[in-house]
Amino acid sequence: MNYVDGFIVAVANDKKEEYKQFALDAAAVFKDCGAMRVVECWGHDVPEGKYTSFPMAVKLEANETVVFSWIIWPNQEVRDKGMEKSMDDPRMQSSGMPFDGKRMIFGGFEMMIDE
Repeated sequence: MNYVDGFIVAVANDKKEEYKQFALDAAAVFKDCGAMRVVECWGHDVPEGKYTSFPMAVKLEANETVVFSWIIWPNQEVRDKGMEKSMDDPRMQSSGMPFDGKRMIFGGFEMMIDE
């Protein structure tokens, strides 16, 4: 079954286009390293919660938007090798992240259902 890496970040609204280019560049690297699909979603209806929420998780500031992303890999073995290879790729080293990486939420997930 496929394996998924999920990410949530806060991106400054005035860096949307910069983030989009960063994400396109990173997607090319991930796909070259075995990823099947890379999806990036700019927040549209992401309410602040009372106890938990995406905005609370990334400590969203007034001038920022939550971005929700995922990478689909064929399996965890391909993901582990591909993620290691992608982090060593010079294309990833040369591009600065247009967001605060300290507030990024991420994790790897085994798919249970894919309908």
